[in-house]
Amino acid sequence: MKYTGVREVEVVVIGAGQAGLAAAFHLGRTGYRPDADFVVLDHSPRPGGAWQFRWPTLTYDKVHGMHALPGMALTDADPARPSAEVIGGYFAAYEQRFGLRVHRPVSVTAVRDADDGRLLVETSQGRYAARAVINATGTWDRPFWPRFPGQEGFRGRQLHSAQYRGPEEFRGARVVIVGGGTSAVQQLIEIAPVAAATTWVTRRPPVFRAGPFGADEGRAAVALVAERVRQGLPPRSVVSVTGLPMTEAVRRARESGVLDRLPLFARVTPDGVAWDDGRTVEADVLLYATGFRAAIDHLAPLRLREAGGGIRMAGTRAVRDPRVHLVGYGPSASTIGANRAGRSAVHEIRRLLAGTADVPPAPDGPRQPGAGIRGAAVPGPRPADDLVGRAPGYAAGAAAVPSTGTRLSSRARSRA
Repeated sequence: MKYTGVREVEVVVIGAGQAGLAAAFHLGRTGYRPDADFVVLDHSPRPGGAWQFRWPTLTYDKVHGMHALPGMALTDADPARPSAEVIGGYFAAYEQRFGLRVHRPVSVTAVRDADDGRLLVETSQGRYAARAVINATGTWDRPFWPRFPGQEGFRGRQLHSAQYRGPEEFRGARVVIVGGGTSAVQQLIEIAPVAAATTWVTRRPPVFRAGPFGADEGRAAVALVAERVRQGLPPRSVVSVTGLPMTEAVRRARESGVLDRLPLFARVTPDGVAWDDGRTVEADVLLYATGFRAAIDHLAPLRLREAGGGIRMAGTRAVRDPRVHLVGYGPSASTIGANRAGRSAVHEIRRLLAGTADVPPAPDGPRQPGAGIRGAAVPGPRPADDLVGRAPGYAAGAAAVPSTGTRLSSRARSRA
């Protein structure tokens, strides 16, 4: 079937970060022509994926693991340069070397069933009909904002770690940092020397990892995340199961007391935070380094989610629709995992389009009219991450642009 005003391709790759570029490389390597047989769509204004939005003081030597893209080494990087510049430049050179012709800025608004078994990809710059979609949208557009009683009444500044631009804006302030991941630790270490006071709170006691992180440990960590997506549960990040690396900077911060941790507070007060045991901490700033959720709202028309809130995966393939592959999701949400996932997705898509893929039936459930080869998702409760709004100032499908901070609105706290 021909569509009026719709560009027809074999594969649409959504996202041009590590996972999307790896997938595009393998598509080109196996004979698919860039911008003819497949297209790469990216909403960001320039190459670099989420790295381009990292704060300037995150230099390359502080990056928590970075693996080169397939086919082109990352060499001679200055460790003192901002990681956004190093990796952004590397991604730009990679796109040029392999002629990937990334379309940007293009925001994908929805992926739907077409009437002929293909997928219809709706974007800010037109529509595409494709036989398969590789989704590589990552998490940067879905910063997770936790909710606490009293948040609306806080008189100071509240921001997410995605909006962090460096320590100077916190000079002389009393800062509470919420979160137990790598960003929380890195930003806390930067802020502590200039702030009037810092307080670190986490839901669970942090686990610091000393010594090398070898292949066996990596496989075990990935297996933990993979099991969740096989069960259709929302994925945890790979970093969340690896522990925090014990770098020299972390060791010094622990010895000096900067990384002394308190359990998560119970509520926010107008002047700070409070615990149920009566403890209080006064604060001028609440910095939420609480991670991100998968940016997959545009896939909602395909009804891929399970009742548990996640997308059930078989490798990179969405079990409910073998035309859709997610890379950089769940166990592939790391730079080395993204490379492998890109290769795997292309291999499976080639088999699917050639009619040789061994695709088991979708889980039992009502099929939708025009579902083609896809089984419809079983209706279930809304997943937890859908109950948390995007950070104020972050538009759907738009690049995340840091702001100077905000008070939480009712929309940010809960989206109906």
